Amino acid sequence: MTIQFRAGRSDEPPGRELMAALEALLDEQYPGRVVRPGSVTTPDEMVPPTGTFLVGYDGERAVAIGGLRDLGEGICEIKRMYVVPEARSHGVGRALLAALEQAGRDLGYERVRLDAGSEQKHSRVLFGKTGYVEIEKYNHNHIADYFAEKRLDDR
Repeated sequence: MTIQFRAGRSDEPPGRELMAALEALLDEQYPGRVVRPGSVTTPDEMVPPTGTFLVGYDGERAVAIGGLRDLGEGICEIKRMYVVPEARSHGVGRALLAALEQAGRDLGYERVRLDAGSEQKHSRVLFGKTGYVEIEKYNHNHIADYFAEKRLDDR
């Protein structure tokens, strides 16, 4: 599977539709999330000049999304990584993570952070295999129990 990433927005097609699929998955995995969401990120936080939102395409079909937002002090945060079920286990998540990290470098960030909940087991394995190191809790996302960081000069 060859994936090409293009800049998009999380509130416009096809990003909006993949965001809806991600939200449905998270609502299923974390009962009660609808009433009390975890981390809230707006579409405008994930656009230049301080952020980005990438859509991954297999041909002309959108199969992945992910964004970056500014946390200040040379740190960005990866948000809303999602790969459609039929594209999983084909390296799409790893390619998306690498593309987001490169976008962070291109935007001038020194470090990237992310968080994940207990149900994102595969994501957590991926993060560990790609150089993320667990850190102290850095936000108020009550769903997350995993917080990690990576220096962007590490490849």
